[in-house]
Amino acid sequence: MRTLKGKTIFITGASRGIGRAIALRCAQDGANVAIAAKTAQPHPKLQGTIHSVAAEVETAGGQALPLQLDIRDETAVQAAVQQTAERFGGIDALVNNASAIGLTGTLATPMKRYDLMQTINTRGTYACSQACLPYLLRAENPHILTLSPPLNLDPKWFAPHVAYTIAKYGMSMCTLGMAREFAAQGVAVNSLWPRSTIATAAVETFFPESVQASRKPQIMADAAYAILTSDSRSSSGRFFIDEDVVRGAGITDLERYAVTPGARLHTDIFLD
Repeated sequence: MRTLKGKTIFITGASRGIGRAIALRCAQDGANVAIAAKTAQPHPKLQGTIHSVAAEVETAGGQALPLQLDIRDETAVQAAVQQTAERFGGIDALVNNASAIGLTGTLATPMKRYDLMQTINTRGTYACSQACLPYLLRAENPHILTLSPPLNLDPKWFAPHVAYTIAKYGMSMCTLGMAREFAAQGVAVNSLWPRSTIATAAVETFFPESVQASRKPQIMADAAYAILTSDSRSSSGRFFIDEDVVRGAGITDLERYAVTPGARLHTDIFLD
Protein backbone atom coordinates (compact mmCIF):
# COMPACT_ATOMS: atom_id res chain seq x y z
CA MET A 1 0.00 0.00 0.00
CA ARG A 2 1.33 3.41 -1.00
CA THR A 3 1.88 6.12 1.59
CA LEU A 4 3.00 9.74 1.41
CA LYS A 5 6.00 9.20 3.67
CA GLY A 6 8.82 11.34 2.35
CA LYS A 7 6.67 12.65 -0.52
CA THR A 8 6.41 16.38 -1.17
CA ILE A 9 2.95 17.92 -1.51
CA PHE A 10 2.47 21.54 -2.62
CA ILE A 11 -0.93 22.80 -1.40
CA THR A 12 -2.40 26.20 -2.26
CA GLY A 13 -4.81 27.94 0.09
CA ALA A 14 -3.56 25.71 2.91
CA SER A 15 -3.80 28.14 5.83
CA ARG A 16 -7.34 27.07 6.76
CA GLY A 17 -10.34 24.95 5.86
CA ILE A 18 -10.00 22.12 3.38
CA GLY A 19 -6.43 22.99 2.44
CA ARG A 20 -5.34 22.80 6.07
CA ALA A 21 -7.15 19.48 6.56
CA ILE A 22 -5.41 17.99 3.52
CA ALA A 23 -2.05 19.23 4.78
CA LEU A 24 -2.55 17.59 8.16
CA ARG A 25 -3.72 14.32 6.61
CA CYS A 26 -0.61 14.17 4.44
CA ALA A 27 1.54 15.02 7.46
CA GLN A 28 0.27 11.95 9.32
CA ASP A 29 2.24 9.84 6.83
CA GLY A 30 5.38 11.89 7.30
CA ALA A 31 4.98 13.91 4.11
CA ASN A 32 6.77 17.14 3.27
CA VAL A 33 4.10 19.82 2.93
CA ALA A 34 4.50 23.21 1.26
CA ILE A 35 1.81 25.42 2.79
CA ALA A 36 1.26 28.08 0.15
CA ALA A 37 -1.25 30.78 1.06
CA LYS A 38 -1.60 34.53 1.45
CA THR A 39 -2.22 34.63 5.20
CA ALA A 40 1.00 35.04 7.15
CA GLN A 41 -0.39 37.18 9.97
CA PRO A 42 -3.47 36.31 12.07
CA HIS A 43 -6.74 37.54 10.58
CA PRO A 44 -9.21 39.22 12.94
CA LYS A 45 -12.11 37.04 11.75
CA LEU A 46 -10.50 33.94 10.23
CA GLN A 47 -8.39 31.36 12.01
CA GLY A 48 -5.16 30.03 10.60
CA THR A 49 -1.95 31.25 9.01
CA ILE A 50 0.76 29.52 7.02
CA HIS A 51 2.84 29.46 10.20
CA SER A 52 0.16 28.00 12.47
CA VAL A 53 -0.56 25.25 9.95
CA ALA A 54 3.17 24.60 9.54
CA ALA A 55 3.40 24.03 13.29
CA GLU A 56 0.44 21.64 13.13
CA VAL A 57 2.02 19.75 10.23
CA GLU A 58 5.24 19.30 12.20
CA THR A 59 3.31 18.12 15.26
CA ALA A 60 1.41 15.61 13.09
CA GLY A 61 4.66 14.08 11.91
CA GLY A 62 5.41 15.89 8.65
CA GLN A 63 7.94 18.44 7.47
CA ALA A 64 6.54 21.88 6.70
CA LEU A 65 7.53 24.78 4.46
CA PRO A 66 5.30 27.83 5.02
CA LEU A 67 5.18 30.02 1.92
CA GLN A 68 3.36 33.33 1.75
CA LEU A 69 2.07 33.25 -1.80
CA ASP A 70 -0.44 35.07 -3.97
CA ILE A 71 -1.00 32.63 -6.84
CA ARG A 72 -2.01 35.52 -9.10
CA ASP A 73 1.71 36.39 -9.28
CA GLU A 74 3.29 33.94 -11.69
CA THR A 75 6.84 34.94 -10.77
CA ALA A 76 6.08 34.31 -7.10
CA VAL A 77 4.47 30.97 -7.98
CA GLN A 78 7.55 29.83 -9.87
CA ALA A 79 9.81 30.95 -7.02
CA ALA A 80 7.70 29.16 -4.39
CA VAL A 81 7.65 25.94 -6.40
CA GLN A 82 11.41 26.12 -6.96
CA GLN A 83 12.00 26.78 -3.26
CA THR A 84 9.88 23.73 -2.40
CA ALA A 85 11.75 21.49 -4.83
CA GLU A 86 15.12 22.69 -3.58
CA ARG A 87 14.12 22.21 0.06
CA PHE A 88 12.73 18.70 -0.32
CA GLY A 89 14.41 17.39 -3.47
CA GLY A 90 11.40 17.48 -5.78
CA ILE A 91 7.61 17.67 -5.88
CA ASP A 92 5.32 14.63 -5.96
CA ALA A 93 1.87 16.21 -5.88
CA LEU A 94 0.11 19.54 -6.31
CA VAL A 95 -3.22 20.30 -4.66
CA ASN A 96 -4.96 23.26 -6.29
CA ASN A 97 -7.18 24.28 -3.39
CA ALA A 98 -7.00 28.10 -3.45
CA SER A 99 -10.19 29.66 -4.77
CA ALA A 100 -12.22 32.86 -4.66
CA ILE A 101 -16.01 32.89 -4.55
CA GLY A 102 -18.69 35.42 -5.43
CA LEU A 103 -22.27 34.23 -5.84
CA THR A 104 -23.70 37.28 -7.59
CA GLY A 105 -25.47 37.77 -10.89
CA THR A 106 -24.10 39.55 -13.90
CA LEU A 107 -25.28 43.06 -13.01
CA ALA A 108 -24.16 42.70 -9.39
CA THR A 109 -20.64 41.43 -10.12
CA PRO A 110 -18.04 44.21 -10.43
CA MET A 111 -15.31 43.48 -12.96
CA LYS A 112 -12.79 43.67 -10.13
CA ARG A 113 -14.51 40.67 -8.51
CA TYR A 114 -14.77 38.89 -11.85
CA ASP A 115 -11.06 39.35 -12.40
CA LEU A 116 -10.25 38.18 -8.86
CA MET A 117 -12.12 34.90 -9.37
CA GLN A 118 -10.62 34.31 -12.80
CA THR A 119 -7.05 35.04 -11.76
CA ILE A 120 -7.16 32.97 -8.58
CA ASN A 121 -9.34 30.09 -9.73
CA THR A 122 -8.62 29.36 -13.39
CA ARG A 123 -5.37 31.24 -13.94
CA GLY A 124 -3.95 30.32 -10.54
CA THR A 125 -4.66 26.64 -11.09
CA TYR A 126 -3.04 26.82 -14.52
CA ALA A 127 0.00 28.73 -13.22
CA CYS A 128 0.62 26.39 -10.29
CA SER A 129 0.18 23.32 -12.49
CA GLN A 130 2.54 24.72 -15.12
CA ALA A 131 5.18 25.54 -12.50
CA CYS A 132 4.98 22.14 -10.79
CA LEU A 133 4.83 19.95 -13.88
CA PRO A 134 8.58 19.91 -14.65
CA TYR A 135 9.12 18.41 -11.19
CA LEU A 136 6.06 16.15 -11.34
CA LEU A 137 7.30 14.67 -14.61
CA ARG A 138 10.32 13.38 -12.71
CA ALA A 139 8.32 12.03 -9.75
CA GLU A 140 7.60 8.36 -9.16
CA ASN A 141 3.83 8.74 -8.65
CA PRO A 142 2.86 12.28 -9.70
CA HIS A 143 -0.54 13.81 -9.04
CA ILE A 144 -2.33 17.09 -9.64
CA LEU A 145 -5.55 17.30 -7.65
CA THR A 146 -7.81 20.31 -8.15
CA LEU A 147 -10.78 21.16 -5.96
CA SER A 148 -13.32 21.87 -8.65
CA PRO A 149 -16.69 20.44 -9.71
CA PRO A 150 -17.76 18.07 -12.45
CA LEU A 151 -18.55 19.94 -15.65
CA ASN A 152 -22.33 20.30 -15.78
CA LEU A 153 -23.64 22.59 -18.52
CA ASP A 154 -27.15 22.88 -17.15
CA PRO A 155 -27.92 26.63 -17.28
CA LYS A 156 -29.20 26.50 -13.70
CA TRP A 157 -25.59 26.39 -12.53
CA PHE A 158 -24.69 29.46 -14.58
CA ALA A 159 -27.62 31.83 -14.31
CA PRO A 160 -27.36 32.81 -10.60
CA HIS A 161 -23.58 33.37 -10.60
CA VAL A 162 -22.17 33.07 -14.11
CA ALA A 163 -18.82 34.67 -13.22
CA TYR A 164 -18.11 32.21 -10.41
CA THR A 165 -19.23 29.25 -12.48
CA ILE A 166 -16.93 30.24 -15.33
CA ALA A 167 -14.03 30.52 -12.88
CA LYS A 168 -14.65 27.16 -11.20
CA TYR A 169 -15.33 25.36 -14.47
CA GLY A 170 -12.08 26.82 -15.78
CA MET A 171 -10.32 24.87 -13.03
CA SER A 172 -12.17 21.74 -14.12
CA MET A 173 -11.21 22.31 -17.74
CA CYS A 174 -7.56 22.38 -16.65
CA THR A 175 -8.14 18.90 -15.25
CA LEU A 176 -9.82 17.71 -18.42
CA GLY A 177 -7.12 19.00 -20.74
CA MET A 178 -3.99 18.33 -18.70
CA ALA A 179 -5.07 14.78 -17.88
CA ARG A 180 -5.06 13.93 -21.58
CA GLU A 181 -1.98 16.04 -22.33
CA PHE A 182 0.20 14.28 -19.74
CA ALA A 183 -1.38 10.83 -19.77
CA ALA A 184 1.55 9.21 -21.56
CA GLN A 185 3.98 10.58 -18.96
CA GLY A 186 1.94 9.10 -16.11
CA VAL A 187 0.87 12.31 -14.40
CA ALA A 188 -2.58 11.87 -12.85
CA VAL A 189 -4.68 15.02 -13.10
CA ASN A 190 -8.02 14.82 -11.30
CA SER A 191 -10.64 16.97 -9.60
CA LEU A 192 -12.37 16.48 -6.26
CA TRP A 193 -15.67 18.02 -5.12
CA PRO A 194 -17.82 17.50 -2.02
CA ARG A 195 -21.25 15.90 -2.15
CA SER A 196 -22.43 18.04 0.73
CA THR A 197 -21.45 21.51 1.81
CA ILE A 198 -18.30 21.56 3.92
CA ALA A 199 -18.08 23.61 7.12
CA THR A 200 -15.55 26.22 6.01
CA ALA A 201 -15.34 29.99 6.28
CA ALA A 202 -16.80 30.29 2.77
CA VAL A 203 -19.87 28.27 3.70
CA GLU A 204 -20.29 30.27 6.90
CA THR A 205 -20.24 33.45 4.80
CA PHE A 206 -22.32 32.47 1.79
CA PHE A 207 -24.47 29.63 3.14
CA PRO A 208 -24.76 30.23 6.90
CA GLU A 209 -27.92 28.15 7.04
CA SER A 210 -25.94 25.17 5.76
CA VAL A 211 -23.19 25.04 8.37
CA GLN A 212 -25.02 22.67 10.72
CA ALA A 213 -26.08 20.56 7.71
CA SER A 214 -22.51 20.24 6.45
CA ARG A 215 -19.65 17.81 6.80
CA LYS A 216 -16.27 18.60 8.32
CA PRO A 217 -13.28 19.27 6.04
CA GLN A 218 -11.81 15.93 7.11
CA ILE A 219 -13.90 14.05 4.54
CA MET A 220 -12.23 16.02 1.76
CA ALA A 221 -8.84 15.39 3.34
CA ASP A 222 -9.42 11.64 3.52
CA ALA A 223 -10.67 11.60 -0.07
CA ALA A 224 -7.68 13.63 -1.26
CA TYR A 225 -5.34 11.25 0.57
CA ALA A 226 -6.90 8.23 -1.13
CA ILE A 227 -6.46 9.86 -4.54
CA LEU A 228 -2.89 11.03 -3.90
CA THR A 229 -1.81 7.57 -2.77
CA SER A 230 -3.36 5.82 -5.78
CA ASP A 231 -1.36 4.72 -8.81
CA SER A 232 -1.04 7.82 -10.99
CA ARG A 233 -1.27 5.74 -14.14
CA SER A 234 -4.47 4.00 -13.10
CA SER A 235 -6.89 6.92 -12.93
CA SER A 236 -6.71 10.37 -14.48
CA GLY A 237 -9.14 12.91 -15.89
CA ARG A 238 -11.70 11.99 -13.24
CA PHE A 239 -14.10 14.23 -11.35
CA PHE A 240 -14.30 12.53 -7.98
CA ILE A 241 -16.96 13.11 -5.32
CA ASP A 242 -15.64 12.93 -1.76
CA GLU A 243 -18.09 10.43 -0.28
CA ASP A 244 -17.63 8.03 -3.20
CA VAL A 245 -13.87 8.12 -2.73
CA VAL A 246 -13.90 7.49 1.02
CA ARG A 247 -16.39 4.66 0.60
CA GLY A 248 -14.10 3.16 -2.01
CA ALA A 249 -11.29 3.43 0.51
CA GLY A 250 -13.29 1.33 2.97
CA ILE A 251 -14.80 4.03 5.17
CA THR A 252 -18.45 3.12 5.60
CA ASP A 253 -19.39 5.24 8.62
CA LEU A 254 -19.75 8.72 7.11
CA GLU A 255 -21.49 10.08 10.22
CA ARG A 256 -18.02 10.68 11.64
CA TYR A 257 -17.74 13.61 9.23
CA ALA A 258 -21.05 15.27 10.07
CA VAL A 259 -21.04 18.61 11.86
CA THR A 260 -24.41 17.59 13.30
CA PRO A 261 -24.76 13.80 13.36
CA GLY A 262 -28.12 12.71 12.04
CA ALA A 263 -28.87 16.01 10.29
CA ARG A 264 -30.03 16.01 6.69
CA LEU A 265 -27.07 17.21 4.65
CA HIS A 266 -27.22 20.11 2.21
CA THR A 267 -25.96 19.15 -1.24
CA ASP A 268 -23.18 21.34 -2.59
CA ILE A 269 -23.64 23.48 -5.67
CA PHE A 270 -22.98 22.12 -9.17
CA LEU A 271 -24.34 18.69 -8.21
CA ASP A 272 -27.81 17.45 -9.15
